[in-house]
Amino acid sequence: MNGWKTFLALVVVVGLLIVAVTTINSPAPAQSPGLETGLIQVRSEFTVEETSDRLAALLEERRLNVFAQVDHAQNAATVGKELRPTELFIFGNPAVGTPLMQCNQSVAIDLPQKMLIWQADDDQVWLAYNDPDYLMARHDLASCEPVIDRISQVLEDIAHRATQE
Repeated sequence: MNGWKTFLALVVVVGLLIVAVTTINSPAPAQSPGLETGLIQVRSEFTVEETSDRLAALLEERRLNVFAQVDHAQNAATVGKELRPTELFIFGNPAVGTPLMQCNQSVAIDLPQKMLIWQADDDQVWLAYNDPDYLMARHDLASCEPVIDRISQVLEDIAHRATQE
């Protein structure tokens, strides 16, 4: 009996070593930049304030509800800390978010949508948002692919128009 346990332990260890070596030597799957980090980042031609104003106008134009606009730099100042300009918009539309949650309610952790605008240490301004394809993979939303595709188009258009002349 003792020999049997030793044999099983050896088989398990060898199996784990094979999995580890195979994983280490396997090439990483090709992924889009957004899928790698879950974020799509767009360089802005404007300041944070200008980009923020443009984004607010576009969200209003699209009739998207802005649930919150968070000025992280201003909040940092209230506790005596400095932070380069950093603003977060939280927005959405229940007519779009609800069908996603009907596919898989776990997506609610990533809703409403968010767009972050910040000034990097090289003074370049960026706008970032969650990649809808990343959310589709994260929450197994393949059955909602047409909705995800539409969201991708809308977010890409908003991001482009907020950051480019």
